[in-house]
Amino acid sequence: MMNEGQVLNASGPKKRGSSYRWLFITAARSFIVIVCVMIAVFFLIRIVPGDPAKMILGEYATPEALESMHHALGLDLSLGEQFLRFLSNLFTQGDTGNSIVSGNSTRVLIAERAPVTLLLIAMSSVLAIVIALLLATLASTNKNKWPDHLIRIFPTVTMGMPVFWVGLLLILLFGVRLRWFPVGGAGEGWGMVYSLILPSITVAFSQMPTLVRSLRAQMLDVLESDFIVTLKAAQIPSRVILFKHVLRNAALPTLMLFGVNLSYLIGGTLVVEQVFGIKGIGSLLFSSISNRDFPVIQGIALYCAVAVVIISLLVEIVSWWLDPRTKGKS
Repeated sequence: MMNEGQVLNASGPKKRGSSYRWLFITAARSFIVIVCVMIAVFFLIRIVPGDPAKMILGEYATPEALESMHHALGLDLSLGEQFLRFLSNLFTQGDTGNSIVSGNSTRVLIAERAPVTLLLIAMSSVLAIVIALLLATLASTNKNKWPDHLIRIFPTVTMGMPVFWVGLLLILLFGVRLRWFPVGGAGEGWGMVYSLILPSITVAFSQMPTLVRSLRAQMLDVLESDFIVTLKAAQIPSRVILFKHVLRNAALPTLMLFGVNLSYLIGGTLVVEQVFGIKGIGSLLFSSISNRDFPVIQGIALYCAVAVVIISLLVEIVSWWLDPRTKGKS
């Protein structure tokens, strides 16, 4: 008959093997998604009507000039040969080729615009999480009272508001009328942080409704659980119960929801950059689309997709690590 130590030693390698298998499957699934994104980014952009050579030379370019430009850009090759060149540039140089318009590397162009976009995403994420945490805590601790009813109306009203429309309203109110913030552009240093306050509020505004609704529901479930009733009976301070037990157990599903919605946050960031005239990756993407700049469009789409997949993978790993129930099922 096996004692407790033997049982633990026997189950340990099995659990570790199961964990490693789960990590491998999760990483492999993320890799397959990235490969599918690479293929989709390359082929879908070529379905859109328009000729990059004609965009560069103008609509009155001669057939000979267009043919020469097609050869210079590699557009006279078959799709298979173009795809192989695309993969070669991606794995050897880390980019999707040189820009058709400027001739610069897409990696360099994106790296020049990335800091302001990454700062905007970071500020929006922090703002959305903090405000959602405050509103959900206030609503769940005042169930069926006027703060709860008021906060529950907030997601219903704001879910249908387009992010660009919210940005325009904030510009009119805080930029034009009150003149508290600049109406567009991004400064340098701390001036950049100040100029990105309105854009970050705009992006966070689109994420807060789902986060507030999810976190409030999870906190109410935890507050009504048996172990919380036991802690209250033991006269544990309400603040300790709320922050040490309720939030810790309720935050995990909301964290996973935030990871899922991260792609929408990045997409909203690119649109908001256009509204506020910020020279980030979003403005580069829209100008490249209008110029049919294949390499730049492919690079931005691919880098954004890879970033979303990697962050989603990290969120899934963190959730698996924090939740003992998922460890038992892995």
